Amino acid sequence: MINPSYLTLSPNGKYLYACTDTRVPKGGSVSSFEFNPENKTLTFLNKQSSHGENPVYLSVHKSGKWLVNGNYNEGSVAVHPILENGKIDSLAQHFQYSDGSVNKERQTKSHVHSTVFSPQNDYLFLPDLGADKIRCYRFDETKKQPLLETKAPFTKTDLEAGPRHLTFHPNQKFGYCIEEMSGSVSVYQYDNGTLKQIQRINTHPDTITSGFESSDVHISPDGKFLYASNRGKENNIAIFSISKKGLLKNIGYQSTLGNHPRVFAMDESGKFLIATNVNSGNVVVFARNPKTGLLTKVGNEVKMENVTCVQIKNI
Repeated sequence: MINPSYLTLSPNGKYLYACTDTRVPKGGSVSSFEFNPENKTLTFLNKQSSHGENPVYLSVHKSGKWLVNGNYNEGSVAVHPILENGKIDSLAQHFQYSDGSVNKERQTKSHVHSTVFSPQNDYLFLPDLGADKIRCYRFDETKKQPLLETKAPFTKTDLEAGPRHLTFHPNQKFGYCIEEMSGSVSVYQYDNGTLKQIQRINTHPDTITSGFESSDVHISPDGKFLYASNRGKENNIAIFSISKKGLLKNIGYQSTLGNHPRVFAMDESGKFLIATNVNSGNVVVFARNPKTGLLTKVGNEVKMENVTCVQIKNI
């Protein structure tokens, strides 16, 4: 594999999908692997073009029959059917965007940074760092081209926000989008494909006023806490409590004990959080206190050069 980056798992845990050939000029692909937990092996199955340079994110529909990937450099989204044997089929649908936003250095054009299904898997959201938009399509898994346009094709974010990753609350009423350029999390009331902003809160202390590189965001399975990673000057995870109205309150920070935590993940029980630090090449496991939401390092660090993503599947 050439430069695998973002990973995702099939709903049944049998297959793993990866963005590959990332940051390869005029390149980009998505690859499939079969996972055997007994033998602890990954077997390469096949790959397809990502239909855009620098794929950075991919998601599998809950049916296990569709793979969607976002291409950062060219600002596009591609949809592939998944065959019964886990292999990725040829392209079914592709949308290209050209609009940018106000930052002349980073937002001259679209940069789709993630492809996130709604809680019911009936909509697809595309946070677009380059355009300061969260794009939206209806997703009909029964059609050969499942992405369908909606009356509201996008939600505008604050200017120079740089929306990156998006996650939904377990109660399905709220969405949370981390903004790379502003170092903030925007909270949205969610209803049937629509997002309405109700809060925006910094992921950093007031003493830090520039150089934000916020990256990933996840919510504990009990819906009580939100975690947001910061790279750059901070290299930490900001921890927030979540009120019954979906609003956030900062309750602390935890160093990831490394440099550049691009992606982190929680296991399905919510007991553990694993952070990957790209630049320092180390993976750190934290135990999560379910009452306070705070994190404590446990176990040994794993050294892994250029480690960029982690996904967890309980088996």
